[in-house]
Amino acid sequence: MTSIVLLSLSLASFQAEPPQAEIVDVKKVWDDANHNAFTDLIRFQDRWFLTFREGKGHVSPDGAIRVLTSTDGDEWASAARLTSETGDLRDPKLSITPDGRLMLAGASALHQPAKAGHQSLAWFSRDGREWSEPEPIGDPDMWLWRPAWHEGTAYVVGYATANGSSTRLYSSRDGRDFSAIVPNLFDKDFPNEAALAWLPDETGLCLLRRDGKPGTSQLGRSKPPYTEWTWKDLGVHLGGPALLRLPDDRLVAGGRLHAPKVHTALCWLDPDSGTLTEFLSLPSGGDTSYPGLVWHDGLLWVSYYASHEGKTSIYLARVKLPAKPPANP
Repeated sequence: MTSIVLLSLSLASFQAEPPQAEIVDVKKVWDDANHNAFTDLIRFQDRWFLTFREGKGHVSPDGAIRVLTSTDGDEWASAARLTSETGDLRDPKLSITPDGRLMLAGASALHQPAKAGHQSLAWFSRDGREWSEPEPIGDPDMWLWRPAWHEGTAYVVGYATANGSSTRLYSSRDGRDFSAIVPNLFDKDFPNEAALAWLPDETGLCLLRRDGKPGTSQLGRSKPPYTEWTWKDLGVHLGGPALLRLPDDRLVAGGRLHAPKVHTALCWLDPDSGTLTEFLSLPSGGDTSYPGLVWHDGLLWVSYYASHEGKTSIYLARVKLPAKPPANP
């Protein structure tokens, strides 16, 4: 009788385990350059587009932007390679403008001597292959890191590269002319990279990286017109943040975590409790992070880079997420 009771308790405990996220597959999709890093991913005109920086090293003067394309996510081909004679092109991010163009935003670390250290840039394309000439966006030495479109307006957090101590919130109606609607968004402990998302009630969220001490990421909240923000310390450092609201309104964040070792992680972000909870570690390590997140055909598609297999390379993972738990009565 005792063994039956113990077995019943064991089965009950097993059945009570919540469902976990599962990696459907993960593959290396590019490693042609010596250093391939800082990705983003988008679905555009029924095709995949994956972009990243390639160069001789993590920081090197020869940085160029590569754009790959695929119909199925299995076979990839180069669609474009953007270069500059005046700077190291870095951190490309993809979005779709209200008039149906693909927008690629990044920054150039300008070769010195120059009037500034960095200049944010934008390119535009109708097909992802032929791109416009780069157009300066925002202010010099303010890195406009990841533009996100909402209700016909592009919003982006820019961070200061000259002193590393301030951020601004910019907006634009056309993706070219950006103005600062919050001149000083957050200015404590070296804030920098930020990802934006919106809740169903139009609340704006900002997931903000910091690199000072303690260097913990911040979660900002704001109501329209997004000129007044409140902040909560998430208690964890997330590098290269990405943020995606799923169709069921859950929020997935991605980026680099440092414990128990450096890796690219996927996390649940709870804006009400102000918590960031890791739910999946992707195969990664060493020089890694900067994911792109897309929900497609019931799966989370994740681009990222890592050096766990030796060479710093570009990877693509497909992840099956557990169903959203029912709300508490």
